[in-house]
Order: sequence, then structure tokens, then C-alpha cells
Amino acid sequence: MTQQFTDRQGRAVVLEEITEDNWRDVADVAPADEQRRYVAALAARYLLLSQRGEVWTSLGVRAGDDIVGHVMWAYDDEDGTHWIGGMVVSAGEQGKGVGHATLGTVIERLSALPECREIRLSYHPDNAPAGHLYTSFGFQPTGDFEDEEIVVALPVT
Repeated sequence: MTQQFTDRQGRAVVLEEITEDNWRDVADVAPADEQRRYVAALAARYLLLSQRGEVWTSLGVRAGDDIVGHVMWAYDDEDGTHWIGGMVVSAGEQGKGVGHATLGTVIERLSALPECREIRLSYHPDNAPAGHLYTSFGFQPTGDFEDEEIVVALPVT
């Protein structure tokens, strides 16, 4: 059974495939200035990474009628883990629970995949709000680092 995640304004937060109709809105997603040391300045970089790298799958994040973010995921066939990356919420949408709802939605989506046993992601140690968000969902440090970022994991049962 799928859970409907909403932001603090009561808007349903859903993930959308990238299409001809929404890719420009997703590409234009820009985080708050102070977050640019942790994520790309525009989600366009992540879209290109998904398109060119053939590893990541980008998704748009919609809250109500508006595209408000980007998130991407990948499957690591070497260790059988699913990864979440490139999560960006538009600066004007931050502080409204969009990040929380997005993370819940993507965890639910990945957890529904039959081969999903563990979800991982990484974040910069100085990004305390991200660390708090991930911990609130049950992610725990693995002891590994990826490009100077803390790797955390969530077992899927």
C-alpha cells in the first residue's frame, strides 16, 4: 500500500518521469545559495548526468501543480544496493517539508522494487539539515565515505 506524502502546506508530493513537458522546469530547479556547496547550482547538471552517464535515473518532484525539485536514483549491481542522489529542492520551496516528503516518496518507490534490499545515499558532513533528515528516516552511517561525503544506509524489509 502506498503512502501519500505531503508537504506542510498539504500539497501531495509526487515523483514524475522526465518528459518533454517537464524537463525544462526540472532543469531550472535551483537550491538556496548556502546549499550550493553541497549540491549542484541547477538540477540541469543532474539531468545531464542521468542522460549521459546511463547510471542514474532522474525524476522531477511535483508539489501540487508545481515542479519544486529533482531527485535521482541508481542501482549498484556490484553490491546490490539502490542509491539516492541529486536531491534538490527549489530555494523558494525550502522549509515547507518538500525535502521530507520527497525522501519518503523515493524510499517508498525504491522499496517496492523486488530486488531492493538496502538504500544508500551520501551527504557532506557539514550539511547538518541533510543529516537530520536522513536520520529521521532511519538511515545509519556505514563507515564509508564517497567523495568526502558520509555514506548512510537504510535496510529495506
